[in-house]
Amino acid sequence: MTDSAPVSRFGHVELEDMPEDLRARVGAIAEKSGFVPNVFRALARRPAELRAFLDYHDALMNSDEGLSRAERELVVVATSGANHCTYCVVAHGAILRVRTKDPEIADRVATNPWGVELSRRERAIVDLALLIATDSASLTEADLDAARAAGLTDEEIWDVGAITALFAMSNRLAHLTALRPNPEFYLMGRLPRS
Repeated sequence: MTDSAPVSRFGHVELEDMPEDLRARVGAIAEKSGFVPNVFRALARRPAELRAFLDYHDALMNSDEGLSRAERELVVVATSGANHCTYCVVAHGAILRVRTKDPEIADRVATNPWGVELSRRERAIVDLALLIATDSASLTEADLDAARAAGLTDEEIWDVGAITALFAMSNRLAHLTALRPNPEFYLMGRLPRS
């Protein structure tokens, strides 16, 4: 795929053309990462929705309570893999690699989240997330008890469910828009920083 490929089938908004509040908020992310993630460029065509998305995303993904930040990314990569969402697998796989300092984990989790070898706690997180992502109506108290037995608190179980739900929406928006991952994501966390 070339750099001339569209960011989204519905077009996109460049950072300098975003409303001032979004320009500041997305600009801070771009400054930290070195680029503007395409998801923000695509969703900025509907500023009110981007604001709501960012608010919920940040409340869930930037919390220092409950799941670790790496565990939060594990949920995203596993469920996005199950949902066949290339954008979220690539983008959040990069973040997972960086947070875990493991250059292979994202590929292993995204390609087979049901069978990847994980710690007992990580397996419980991924299993619960996959159940919620693929068959939430079948969730039972026994499923929650299994997560608790692996050491998850009720607050962490809520984290798994809320993150899974947010990224189910995100995965579907990425499919709708044919959202293209930024090339920068592909190498993040794979090689030591020079």
